[in-house]
Amino acid sequence: MSQLEEIEGLVLSVRKHRERDYLVKLFTREYGKLMFFVRGTKNPNFKLRSVIQPFTQATFIGDIRKEGLSFIRDAKNVEIYTSIQTDIFKTAYSTYIVQLADAALEDRKPDPTLYHQLVLGLEAINADRDPEIIMAIFEVRFLHYFGVMPEFRGCVFCGKTEGPFDYSSKHHGLLCPAHFHEDERRLHASAKAMHFIRLFSVLSFDKINTISLKKETKRDIRYVIDQLYDELVGLNLKSKRFINQMHQWDSVLKRKDD
Repeated sequence: MSQLEEIEGLVLSVRKHRERDYLVKLFTREYGKLMFFVRGTKNPNFKLRSVIQPFTQATFIGDIRKEGLSFIRDAKNVEIYTSIQTDIFKTAYSTYIVQLADAALEDRKPDPTLYHQLVLGLEAINADRDPEIIMAIFEVRFLHYFGVMPEFRGCVFCGKTEGPFDYSSKHHGLLCPAHFHEDERRLHASAKAMHFIRLFSVLSFDKINTISLKKETKRDIRYVIDQLYDELVGLNLKSKRFINQMHQWDSVLKRKDD
C-alpha cells in the first residue's frame, strides 16, 4: 500500500541505479530519512534532473511506502543551493554535514526540529556564513544522535556552570578548575574552545550570524571536536578527510606567501 502526498525534503545523496534510474535519499520533515526510487530517462530534458541533486530542498510529491523504496513523482517549491554546488569549499563542508546526518539518523524516524536546523544551516552556508562554524555546530549536535553526548551543562562533580572548563574522557564531561585534579589526563583544551563548544550544543540557528571567530579559536575547537569523534564515534568519512586536506593546503599556501 502507498499514498500520494506532498512532503518537505532535503536531498542527502543520489546514485545511479541501472541505466536510467536513480536512488535518492531524502531527509524529510514528515517521515525522517527515506530512500526513494526515481524512474529516469536518457532524455536530457528529464524534469527532475535538477531537483534530485544534493543540496536541494523542495516539496516532493511521491508515493510513500511503509516498507521498501518510496517513489518521487514530482516536485515544487524547489530551493537549489547554487552557491554550495559551485564552490568547492562550501561543497566540502556541506557534504560532510549531510553525510554526518545520514550516518547519525535512523531511517523512518521523524525529527522536524533537526530537519529545520539542517535547512537553516545549508541556507547559511549558501549565503556565505562561515561554514567551519556551522560544521562545528552540527558535529556537536550530532553527538546526541550518536548516543554519546558528554555532559556539557556544567562540571560533572559540582555542577558549576560558569567559568573555564576542560573536558575529561574519564568522566565523560566537563571539569571546572577546582576538579581538574580528578583527571590528570584531561584534554587540556583551551577555555575559549570549550566555551564555544558548550554554546554550540544549545545555540539557536537564528543566532549564527552573530558569531565570528579567529582562526586560532576555530583551530582549537576543531581539535577538541576531532578528539571527541575519534574517541566516542569512530567515524572516518572521506568528506572530513578532504576538509582536513583543505586546511593543510591553507597552511602550505601561507608558508609560500611568507
